[in-house]
Amino acid sequence: MKVVIIGAGIGGLTLANYLIRNGVDVVVNERSIGCPGGGHAFLMHTDGLTILQELAKGSGFSLPGKLVSKFSLKRPDNNEVQCLRLNKWRCVKRTELTAFLYSLLPLDAIKDDRKFTHFIYEDEKIVASAFANGEIEYGDIFVGADGGFSKVRERVMGPIDFHSGRVKEVVGIAYNKDIAQEYEGIFNKFQRNNSGLAFGIIPTSEEELVWFMQYDPSISEVENTSPEALSEFCHKLTQSFPPLVKDVLNSNDFSTSYIWNTRDFDLLPTFSHENVVLLGDAAHLALPFTSAGTTNAMVDAKVLAEKLSSSMSYQDAFKSYYDLRSPEVATHLKLGRGLRDIFLNPLSHTDDDFPVPLIADEVSKEKPRVKKPIEVLYFTDPICSTCWIIQPMIRKLKLEYGDYINIRYCMGGLLPSWNEYNAGIIKKPTDAAEHWEQACVCHEMPMDGDVWIEDPLNSSYPPSIAFKAAQLQHPDKAVSFLRRIQEMVFLEKKNIIKWEFLNQAAFDNGLDSARLLRDFDGKAKTLFMEDLELAKEMEVFSFPTLFFSDADGKQVKVKGLQPYEKLEEVILSLMPGAQKTEIDTDPKSLFCHFPTMTDKEFSILSNMPKENATEMLNALLDNGSIDRFESKNGMIWISKFDCLTCQAL
Repeated sequence: MKVVIIGAGIGGLTLANYLIRNGVDVVVNERSIGCPGGGHAFLMHTDGLTILQELAKGSGFSLPGKLVSKFSLKRPDNNEVQCLRLNKWRCVKRTELTAFLYSLLPLDAIKDDRKFTHFIYEDEKIVASAFANGEIEYGDIFVGADGGFSKVRERVMGPIDFHSGRVKEVVGIAYNKDIAQEYEGIFNKFQRNNSGLAFGIIPTSEEELVWFMQYDPSISEVENTSPEALSEFCHKLTQSFPPLVKDVLNSNDFSTSYIWNTRDFDLLPTFSHENVVLLGDAAHLALPFTSAGTTNAMVDAKVLAEKLSSSMSYQDAFKSYYDLRSPEVATHLKLGRGLRDIFLNPLSHTDDDFPVPLIADEVSKEKPRVKKPIEVLYFTDPICSTCWIIQPMIRKLKLEYGDYINIRYCMGGLLPSWNEYNAGIIKKPTDAAEHWEQACVCHEMPMDGDVWIEDPLNSSYPPSIAFKAAQLQHPDKAVSFLRRIQEMVFLEKKNIIKWEFLNQAAFDNGLDSARLLRDFDGKAKTLFMEDLELAKEMEVFSFPTLFFSDADGKQVKVKGLQPYEKLEEVILSLMPGAQKTEIDTDPKSLFCHFPTMTDKEFSILSNMPKENATEMLNALLDNGSIDRFESKNGMIWISKFDCLTCQAL
């Protein structure tokens, strides 16, 4: 089998790399001479990066691009409305990625100066592609990887109806060492909330950054696209934006900038015709708002290569390829148009429901909550030492009986203030310090009471309200957030009343920290008061307190620290037929459920004596699988395993 690829863009080169590795005879035909240039840069998320890692394995080449770990959306007045952690995104220059893919191919796999003109038929079957320079390439399968204005597509499917994106974009690459280093790893976007105008900036190196200006041409337009006119136009539109934007524009060479007219077309009924198949923009052109075009082309290439290798015929391969890829690209097409409509009519959305203009797991919506036989109402508090001590049992309960229980977290309000606190022997911060030191020794969960001496908390209300704010975004991530602030206060001696720590915990757990602050000052306070009222109504006076309820309304109340067997007994009393799941005690499996664990947690979940558990944890530390944070009275072990999902429950 010989595959003729028309177009040496990123999709075509990726396909060629996969096919050659599979032993397929491949010729890539490029209209330009030498490694094609053009384009500026784009964002690539984990799907594309995984493909690059596969192709680069064993080659000695490093991946192109620069890590982007943070997305910040601000208004022109610099008010931040979104701040999110990005997981495994890179900003990649098109020329660098193309050169990278070229370098992985044999020199004779690519033919230059071949501008496609038409196909040659024999007995009504395509047998060769013809080029403007008079050359011909024979083959068995032909791949159109020649972009959104694909001549291959036009030849086999006829003309296509393009839809105007109704948005234009100016792009450029600026050189400003100070800006590039100050904003390293950050995708900054400034966007109006009353009309269609946005400006984005992403550093691509220590002195270089790519920028774009998206605008609604019905508001303002430029006819003269000379460098001087384009510069004046960009400065004029962004004159109300922060000085950073002006500095970027002043650092730009407008002779290399251009205006891009965005457009797309509806999902095709097929990506193939006879022995010709399309991939990338030739198969599905979407609007740029999702930053998924390049990654989609690479995923197309990988899937197509796999199907060609595993299918009985190319017809079966083409069908499987379309069936697998078309639903995803249809989703991206719809999302791109939706983001376009919001961009043009921003007043239709509030800051809280403004969608993030990226496709990735970090911005996916929470999965619908599945109804389970037993509901657990768990009253807790971020600074409650007993709630920290019970963590190993709660985590084990989730792993063994997670198929039967849903846990709803409510804040109990342990410490309104020291003037209003009167619980047993603890009357003041130094009493809390002594209590933590004693409880640590007794229960083998690390706690450093020095926080109550060095930087004492005067209330548990602020972190509780922050938790309610986190729940408004994503209940599961809110639990991860709660776990993180517990680690901060119990091991790291951080006063989690302070916004700097709450903000960092939110960001690190995939929450929008800008929205968390808005909700902290608004809706979350009301929700926290509702939790306090519920606790009062249910006569909750100590923590932790758990209420287990079945579908018939039968309820069992469990107060304070109880052995695991007691919690298990309650579940079985409500559902006698419940069968616990056997825990996979492999360390990677455990750390992929819970990215941080204490010695006791790992010991209980791995079902081994603490001494053996500590020995294994140290071995994992030595081989680089985990890291640790050591406090005065113990440590927390931190996963470095490559896990798709983690649940810090």
